[in-house]
Amino acid sequence: MRRLSKTRQCGFSLLEMMVALALGAIILSAAVGLYTRAVSATWSVSQRTELQQDFRAASNMLTKDLSMAGSGLGTSVQIALPSGAGTQRPVYGCDQTPICYINGGSVAYPLQGAVPYLYGLIPGWRFGPTVNAAAGATDIVTVVNSDTNFLLNCYNATVNAAGTAVTFLEVTFPTRPANCVIPPPLLQPQAINDPAVGLTPGDLIQFQVTVGGVSSSIIGEVTNVTLVSNAPRTYTVAFATGDPLKMNQPAAAAGSLGNVRNATGFANRIFVNTYYIDNTIDPPRLMRQVSGHSPVPVAEGVAFLQFSYDLYDFNTAHVLVNQPDGGASQGLTPSQITKANILHMSMRSTMHGVKGYQGLDLQTSVSTRDLTFNNSYPLAP
Repeated sequence: MRRLSKTRQCGFSLLEMMVALALGAIILSAAVGLYTRAVSATWSVSQRTELQQDFRAASNMLTKDLSMAGSGLGTSVQIALPSGAGTQRPVYGCDQTPICYINGGSVAYPLQGAVPYLYGLIPGWRFGPTVNAAAGATDIVTVVNSDTNFLLNCYNATVNAAGTAVTFLEVTFPTRPANCVIPPPLLQPQAINDPAVGLTPGDLIQFQVTVGGVSSSIIGEVTNVTLVSNAPRTYTVAFATGDPLKMNQPAAAAGSLGNVRNATGFANRIFVNTYYIDNTIDPPRLMRQVSGHSPVPVAEGVAFLQFSYDLYDFNTAHVLVNQPDGGASQGLTPSQITKANILHMSMRSTMHGVKGYQGLDLQTSVSTRDLTFNNSYPLAP
């Protein structure tokens, strides 16, 4: 006969098990929450750091270009472009494709009377796209300066009889002009067709030539480069009609290479740098286009771009501040701008598809030193 054990088996009751599971779930839930918040904080900090780096790079590039506006363009800092009956008004914002990018199109150069001019700084009030309907249309800005690295001024430039091409002949030592300074380690000027720094279609060239004792400044757009001879180095650079920026119009009444046929002088490459917002992709990007070349992105997530300008009226000796149109409504020209004010360069990041999770906004002013060297700064308005 089997003997029954009187010893009670120890264990957990159902109630105890349920309490233990509930406590464990609470602790696990808290741990998961802490872990999730830690991961989110790490992601947020990383995103903030990336946003700050992009913002700093974009703002540094923009402010540097603004400070160089007009550098090397001469004392007037304004150059007349092709004009007259039957002439197409020159534009910027297009490349060699040709595609135009400023809010889906091109922008014409500003006029003085009936003559378009290239200035060291060209405002573009509300020329950009609308990213935020409440904020309105964005601005663009164009700054122009001379290329001091490519020694094109060490070549003699002769315009052909048709006004559609220029022959560049290297000037050898000791007959080089005073403005041809070759920095070490260079021993001679770079080749005009140099693959790294040489001329390519879309480059803009400023010519300083003399015809009949009158000095002229002319802008042309490069369409082709051909090596003619190596001894001495000689090149033919074409400035054919039909260029995307409409600079090459030899039949124009004024302001084109056709008006200085057979003239000889010197030349420099200039950079026409345009900043604008591209909202054809998401998130929008701040873009920078140089002359007639394809634009490149500067920073992503740019939500707004707005400028104003301070000007000095030479005729009335008055200072005008915060002019959004660059003084055009007051009858002033961009050559009278003394300061560019960046009212807003706003950047927004995204997190989990939510736009504007974090943001930065640049507000500063930049002196346009090369536009105002020829006038004295007033001590008071």
